[in-house]
Amino acid sequence: MAGDIPAQKAGLRAMAKQRRAVAQAANPDAGTRIAANLLQAVSLPMTAIVSGYHAMGDEADPLPSLLALAAGGYSLCLPVTPKRGLPLSFRLWRPGDALEPGVWGIPAPPATAPEVEPDVLLVPLLAFDWEGYRLGYGGGYYDRTLAALRARGRDKTAVLAIGIAYAGQEVESVPREETDQRLDWIVTEQGAIRTDGRTDG
Repeated sequence: MAGDIPAQKAGLRAMAKQRRAVAQAANPDAGTRIAANLLQAVSLPMTAIVSGYHAMGDEADPLPSLLALAAGGYSLCLPVTPKRGLPLSFRLWRPGDALEPGVWGIPAPPATAPEVEPDVLLVPLLAFDWEGYRLGYGGGYYDRTLAALRARGRDKTAVLAIGIAYAGQEVESVPREETDQRLDWIVTEQGAIRTDGRTDG
């Protein structure tokens, strides 16, 4: 029942955290392999601004992907976590730029960095399914952000959401609510999954 979905998500998070920790320990080079799969499978316009994130704990590390994209001439940004109930904002970032502690100690570009709107988002997650749904941490930040970006008078396909994960984070089905935003791709150390059902890599 729909009313049980938050409880289902909460129950899945505990299991997903354990599985992610195991996956990280088993794949110390996952970030490099994810970067190779991302660059091989996903075609991005050179004008795209790509948002990454600063990996916390045992999250799959997007830094090798960001470094490769920067070397390829892409503009990058990082999210800034707002108060609860609001979407993320984004500030320009280049490898080597200084970061400062933000909400919950998550490093973010300083307030002096220009604010931008990304075209591509690399998204962390706890679990994913092949339909492109992700299990997050319960704050709803990425769902609100993607909904806002996709609603700003442009084609939904113009904003690309790419989940960055270990293959071991896959589950049969992520419990979903109407507010949950679908990912366009999930890229793991084993390959890239298009959520229209096609697999590349």
